Amino acid sequence: MHQTQYLRPTSLDEALLVLADRRFEVLAGGTDFYPARVGKPVDVDILDITRVSSLRGIRDEGRLFRIGAATSWSDLIAAPVAAPFDAQFAGLRAAARDIGGLQIQNAGTVAGNLCNASPAADGIPPLLALGARVELASSKRTRSVALADFVLGNRKTLRQPDELVTAVLVPKWRAGSRSVFLKLGHRRYLVISIAMVSAVAALDDAGRVALCGIAVGACSAVAQRLSGLEARLIGRPAREAASLVAAQDLKGLSPIDDVRGSAAYRMDAALTLVRQAVAQAVDAGAAP
Repeated sequence: MHQTQYLRPTSLDEALLVLADRRFEVLAGGTDFYPARVGKPVDVDILDITRVSSLRGIRDEGRLFRIGAATSWSDLIAAPVAAPFDAQFAGLRAAARDIGGLQIQNAGTVAGNLCNASPAADGIPPLLALGARVELASSKRTRSVALADFVLGNRKTLRQPDELVTAVLVPKWRAGSRSVFLKLGHRRYLVISIAMVSAVAALDDAGRVALCGIAVGACSAVAQRLSGLEARLIGRPAREAASLVAAQDLKGLSPIDDVRGSAAYRMDAALTLVRQAVAQAVDAGAAP
C-alpha cells in the first residue's frame, strides 16, 4: 500500500528536485484542492509550496512585471505599482476582489487559479487581455509560454508533472493604459460567473486606439481573446470603439446551457459586457 507524502520545501530548487523524482500534487492556497476532496481521503502525494518565499510578490523587471506564482489575490490587490503602469492592473485587481471572499483572496494564488483551469476562472481574462505569459521550471530547464497556449481546456494545462509554475509575466503596456474587468453573476460576490470580460486599451495623442486587448471568460471551455475585434479597433477614434463591437466578433465563443443560464443568454450577455468594457477602457485609456 502506497504511503502518501506531504512535503513542504523552503526553496525553489528543493521543490523542483522533489518533482523530478516522482509525481506530486502541488498545493499553494488549497482553495481548489480541498473543496474538490470534501468527504474523501487525500490519497495523493502533496508538495506544499507555501514556504517558498521566492514565489511571492510582484517585481518590476524592466520590460515586464513578474508576479510570483504563489502571490495571493490579497497580495496583488495591495501591491504598489509605479503610477504610469498602475492602471493596466486595474482589471486584474477588480477580478481579484471578485474571487470568493476575503479568506479565499488571502489564501488563493494567481498561478493556482490558472493551473486549476476552470472555464470560469476570474483571473484568466484580465491576464489574457494583457498578453501574459506563464513561466514554468523543472530541474532541467525554464520556459515561458503564452497564457493563451497554457490553458488547454477544462482543468487541462501545458504543465508537465516535473514542472512548477514559477511566475506570471505581464508585459508593460504604454504608460497610461487602463484595463477593466466586468463580471455577470446571479449576485455580486461568492458566485461563479455567467459571463466575464476584460479589456485593456491605450490611446494615441489624437484620441485613437493605439493598443487594445479584449478577452471573454465563462463562455467557452477556455477563455478567448477577441483578436479580430482588437485589430479592427486599432486606429479608430475612442468615441467610436464601443459602437464597433458586433455579434460576429464573438463567433469563436462556445457557451453552454447550465443552471446559471442558457447559451443564448450567455452570448447576449457577453456582447453587452464587451461593449461596456471597451467603452470604459478607452474612456480612461489616453496616455498622459
